Amino acid sequence: MIRTRVTGRRVTRTVLSVEAETVAELHSRARSTYYPAGAAPQDGTDWVAAWRRAIERPDGHVLCTVHEGRIVAIASFRTAEDAPADTVRLFQLHVDPDHWRTGLGTALHAECVEQWRADGRRTATLDVHVDNERARDFYARRGWVPDPENPPVAGDHHLFLRYPVGAAPARE
Repeated sequence: MIRTRVTGRRVTRTVLSVEAETVAELHSRARSTYYPAGAAPQDGTDWVAAWRRAIERPDGHVLCTVHEGRIVAIASFRTAEDAPADTVRLFQLHVDPDHWRTGLGTALHAECVEQWRADGRRTATLDVHVDNERARDFYARRGWVPDPENPPVAGDHHLFLRYPVGAAPARE
């Protein structure tokens, strides 16, 4: 589904396949900020190809926020595998570090929740890197809580969170 919403000078819309490289670059900039310098895992993932697959998946959504003609925030989600059909999994939500604390992440998160509700989702899940305090705080402020079905595992570097989609949005 192609969607577009204009809010002031920002546009939130579905990402196009031809924008995979731009999205991968934003993802890389944002991701590198929560790892110590040079410590981001290098597992050989071709992020341009990975984002293109995510964009083209028939069961997925990749939304972006465009500000002054530039993609400055992205979110990727789809039906969760091995979960009830009313559960959606948020795989990525990134804001260009140059635009942190401007409300872009909050606005994009709200767009995701709106889409989840329209799709009949009742629960959303995600995992966040344990050392990514900024993201953990961001999600907590929006009402995400530890997922009781996926408790932390010793040695794992991710926390699993859950969001009740039908609930009223949390306030900052």
